[in-house]
Amino acid sequence: MSRRSLLLGTAAAGALTAVGAAGCGRVPSGDALARLKSQGTVRLGIAGEVPYGYVDDQGEFTGEAPELARVIFKRLGIDRVQPVATDFASLIPGLNSQQFDVVSAGMYINKERCAQVVFADPEYQMLDSFIVRKGNPKNLRTYEDVVRAKARLASGTGYAEIGYAVAAGIPEKDIVILQDQVAGLNAVESGRVDVFAGTALTAREVVRKSTRAEATEPFAAVVDGKKQIDGGGFAFRPTDSDLRDAFNVEIHKMKKSGELLRILKPFGFTESEMTTLTAEELCEK
Repeated sequence: MSRRSLLLGTAAAGALTAVGAAGCGRVPSGDALARLKSQGTVRLGIAGEVPYGYVDDQGEFTGEAPELARVIFKRLGIDRVQPVATDFASLIPGLNSQQFDVVSAGMYINKERCAQVVFADPEYQMLDSFIVRKGNPKNLRTYEDVVRAKARLASGTGYAEIGYAVAAGIPEKDIVILQDQVAGLNAVESGRVDVFAGTALTAREVVRKSTRAEATEPFAAVVDGKKQIDGGGFAFRPTDSDLRDAFNVEIHKMKKSGELLRILKPFGFTESEMTTLTAEELCEK
């Protein structure tokens, strides 16, 4: 299951066109960190979603991933981060065909993806939340509540929440699939659906200015009796484990000092999203 997509905008589309023209040749071998230091630029694949990586109102790339990448790669001796936006499903194929050097787009670390790329330890953990009408009239706080109330549930294209809903007993054919959380908010506000399932972070951010909808308290979905706490991190080509290892050293320093939260906080992250989970743990889920 994948994570997140949003409209890319003109600037993002232009960046995608540029990188696509670079072609997809043989994956280079050798020391990835040394190669990127020599180039002076690292290409960062993002999916154009707030708050992970997106184009702001001034046409500039921002988000937790680009801002964190700029800090870490600068410390690794790479002065420039070039964010490149594409649709979420193209991120891992694009990474492995050299369109990007690294990917970060609110991407959850799971067993399926760990078979294709190597992840740094997650910079955040994430619980789920629902977007519901003001006052939560159907009292929907878990997927089991949705089943009980026979509520109409929606989620986003490729969202992990689809699988969690199915595991709770909601037929996949009954789930309304929308483009993203903004479309989810609109569907709830208009009464098209009763609830939209997404991450706690995106749900609370998208309802911030709404007068007709609210976000429920964060919760962990339960699958086969186990609570699901997801974590998102930067992905690297399997041949670039040296680059991943160097990245990990820096991110662990930032976790210990509190700098990581200070960088992510402007994008809506809180102390509850900070994590000690490792990529190894999440790859085994």
